[in-house]
Amino acid sequence: MSWAQSYARENRDQMMQLILAALARHLPPFQATMTVVNCHHNYVDREHHFGKNVWVTRKGAIRAREGDLGIIPGSMGAKSYIVRGRGNPESFCSCAHGAGRRMSRTAAEKQFTVADLTAQTAGVICRKDQGVLDEIPGAYKDIDQVMANQADLVEVVHTLKQVVCVKG
Repeated sequence: MSWAQSYARENRDQMMQLILAALARHLPPFQATMTVVNCHHNYVDREHHFGKNVWVTRKGAIRAREGDLGIIPGSMGAKSYIVRGRGNPESFCSCAHGAGRRMSRTAAEKQFTVADLTAQTAGVICRKDQGVLDEIPGAYKDIDQVMANQADLVEVVHTLKQVVCVKG
């Protein structure tokens, strides 16, 4: 498990370097800061809570210790957020890592069409075909409501509007 999480971290680091290099080739000169938001989701870690060392499994969650920066993505067509953890002990210093599904992938494929996907992702450069129909924004909970519901867990630092979404 630790090996897999280290591998995932290194993979994110490599992707970041490739993205920064691509941006440097295509944008006017810019200076990258040293602040990097890098957070696992769907993982296990050994932590200390309520006076005990315990294993915490975060499925659909990220760590939100006081001051921790995190990324909470919306769906393909919704906002995403950069957040700072509030360190709420009742949540084991965790928060939701995204909107969460309101319907299964199969249900989404049955309920929605490619035309629905096109409409729900208007203004976002992304695939708009049957292969990603299960990821349609309508299959997810409202990210604004999810963020309001976890205001005691995280503080919103930045709100991001998606312009490009890369799926499988």
